[in-house]
Amino acid sequence: MAKKTDKIKAKISIKNRKAEFDYFFLMRLTAGIVLTGTEIKSIRQGRASLVDTYCYIHAHEVWVKNMYVAEYFYGSFNNHPTRRDRKLLLNRREIVRLEQQLKSPGVTVVPLQLYVDENGRAKLEIALARGKKMYDKRATMKDRDDRREMDRAKKNHSY
Repeated sequence: MAKKTDKIKAKISIKNRKAEFDYFFLMRLTAGIVLTGTEIKSIRQGRASLVDTYCYIHAHEVWVKNMYVAEYFYGSFNNHPTRRDRKLLLNRREIVRLEQQLKSPGVTVVPLQLYVDENGRAKLEIALARGKKMYDKRATMKDRDDRREMDRAKKNHSY
């Protein structure tokens, strides 16, 4: 009998690369997502995007807004809307802590990574984040360029 882990071939990981450039992360959490059948099938094929996605809290529930999940190719009339609001599954304690932190100005909840775990469930890594100023973004770009130059120099001088 084949194990459950044998079924999952490739690790699906969809990242929000712009979030790391635009925000300082204060706290990270992993949340489950409430999905329909065609949505999870599209995510397992890697057909999703976190560009311009954000989270909000409404009635003590955390929701992700504007997350793109492509329509499933083999789905018929049962296909889902591509950009609907999706509920995130967090503990009550985590939701209350997020609500308290969101009261301070300049703080938001940003999705960082969408992945499928070893059990085949879709998970969304979210972070409580504070926006960077323009000079912080310039410093991040400078650090990244310096690190890249050092790696190049190290690669060229190795024998």
